[in-house]
Amino acid sequence: MYKRHGNPMILFAGLLLYTAVAWAEKPFAPDSVAGTTRITAETAIDLAGTLPNLVIIDNRHAEEFAKGHIEGAINLLDTHIRRADVARLAPRLDTPLLFYCNGERCLRSSHAAKMAVGWGYTRIYWFRGGWQEWLDKQLPITR
Repeated sequence: MYKRHGNPMILFAGLLLYTAVAWAEKPFAPDSVAGTTRITAETAIDLAGTLPNLVIIDNRHAEEFAKGHIEGAINLLDTHIRRADVARLAPRLDTPLLFYCNGERCLRSSHAAKMAVGWGYTRIYWFRGGWQEWLDKQLPITR
């Protein structure tokens, strides 16, 4: 005979509390990244419309990218990004690059943008609000 272990409501409440605590412990992205221009979602749209050679780099996990991303974005996880990867997308150091990830509680795009600065890129835009700001403003997504 099947014996039930634990109250499902208590288990669910515990899972919610664990998730909330884990999220609260995630560090905030820095306010700025030296060598970059911090932008908003609206500025990202303006840049995409005015800079035909803009390279948009989504630094989230491939699974997140597959669920939705900014149109034209290329998925390069920050922990796997290499100079050669960026050089293939942007062979000139003055090519405009836009980096984003999940938002203010995600460090992926700030990390990738710092690497690009170190590699000598000079036109780097960092979208700190990232995917969360994009969704909050109900802007169009691509899957």
